[in-house]
Amino acid sequence: MKATYFGALLVIVASVHSDTHSYLPSDCDDIYRRDNTSSSGVYTIYPGGPTTPLHVYCDMNTDGGRWTVFQRRMDGSENFFRPWKAYKTGFGNVAGEYWLGLDNIFYLTIRKENELRVDMEGWDGAKASALYSSFSIESEKGGYQLHLGSYTGGGAGDSLIHHNEMKFTTYDKDQDLWGNNCAHHYLGGFWYNQCHHVNLNGLYTTADAVAYESSCVMWNAWKGKVPLKKVTMKIRSSTKCSCTQ
Repeated sequence: MKATYFGALLVIVASVHSDTHSYLPSDCDDIYRRDNTSSSGVYTIYPGGPTTPLHVYCDMNTDGGRWTVFQRRMDGSENFFRPWKAYKTGFGNVAGEYWLGLDNIFYLTIRKENELRVDMEGWDGAKASALYSSFSIESEKGGYQLHLGSYTGGGAGDSLIHHNEMKFTTYDKDQDLWGNNCAHHYLGGFWYNQCHHVNLNGLYTTADAVAYESSCVMWNAWKGKVPLKKVTMKIRSSTKCSCTQ
């Protein structure tokens, strides 16, 4: 894993323009630290270097801001039952529902030490979050394996512990520990185990609909198998920011 990270870092470093005056933010944390009056919205970042600009939604309000959102569900407008290639490169509309792409998430997490926040809302209007001290994934060669730090609170409970150290699975690439394919059975793509305690990329459905065998968007420790209305996964640098608005 270390060799993979080092190699990826060399590629990034080599791609950075020698002009020290150029400003190429690698994430929303960089944008906020440069201008702490920045509001939430869509920005361009360069986690893979200057030749690969990437549009992303930045949450500049929640708990001090600086969050780079890499997954968002809010209205069911996007299909998340996608093949490996789509989850690798990303899909959706960054102003709405989207998945940033496993390659992009990998580049984001090798540049800095990051913490993870998952915000969710039920169809009853209740809201909760789950925070983790660290979050990173390996490259595609390592199956985009998830490395998660300790649960630090937020009220939703720790459902992701069951998924820690798992590789990513889609319906056409099975890397879970179940005898069958979790992504195919539960209609999503995720770091499935055997199979899940959360299914954030599962079928989007309303609270009164009966989801097929836990295939809905769900977080077991908070709402059990009841479908969620909204969820976002976001990361930011673990380094504290002294910026004040």
